[in-house]
Amino acid sequence: MYRFVLTRQWVFLTLMALALIPAMIELGFWQYHRHEHRVAQNQLIEANLRAKPVPMTEVTSPGHRVPRADFWRAVTATGTYDTAHEVVVRMRTDNDDKVGFHVLTPLVLSDGRVALVNRGWVPGGDDPRAYPPVPTAPTGEVTVTGRLKADETSGGSGIKDRKGLPDRQVMLINSAQQAEYLGRTVLGGYLELTAPAPADGAPEPIADPDHDSIGPHMAYAVQWWLFAAAVPVGWVVLVRREKREREEEAARAEASRQEPATA
Repeated sequence: MYRFVLTRQWVFLTLMALALIPAMIELGFWQYHRHEHRVAQNQLIEANLRAKPVPMTEVTSPGHRVPRADFWRAVTATGTYDTAHEVVVRMRTDNDDKVGFHVLTPLVLSDGRVALVNRGWVPGGDDPRAYPPVPTAPTGEVTVTGRLKADETSGGSGIKDRKGLPDRQVMLINSAQQAEYLGRTVLGGYLELTAPAPADGAPEPIADPDHDSIGPHMAYAVQWWLFAAAVPVGWVVLVRREKREREEEAARAEASRQEPATA
């Protein structure tokens, strides 16, 4: 009674089920690895945020590519702000997802090198191409503390580095680009300011990166594995239903053949 599974329809259904099972298992592991990556990143962020701040010059240098292990690491820098060469970074959002600008101010160190400092977010004006109102940076020598970030690239951030922007406006925070603009030696990466906080709250400080939520990836992984387990179960259910229907059909046919003889 199970020979029907060798028919074209059932062979196709069986092959499709056999293809779906490993595909769903693989998708489950893909989501599981994403979950592991998110957990590891949360641990890295928390550890680097809690670490004792170190001088920025100890962890980066001109042309240095900040490795992932140093992302969000607490660093300090001492120098004088060069507000004459301050730029704003377009299309950045604040903590409430309002679009505006990030304020990028060069900090000239005692040895003449420059550390880029992202002082925070400011709103744009009525004209999106106009330079926005930016609170003046502190004068004189200052010591700042912040999170170390890697240079932004179009490939890594997904932000297109547009040309022909208004004066003193950029799309990416990139030490190599700023070194060319400033004509100075610039440390790789940049410092995302956390202290001292501006007295009037502007520019708006950038919030700590999220390192509490783990996302839905583990739930998605379990769902894919449950789907994979459900495929053979569903196949067996369909086979048994088909067998039962064929048996009932055969019994009705046999009964219909016996009726004339009985009469």
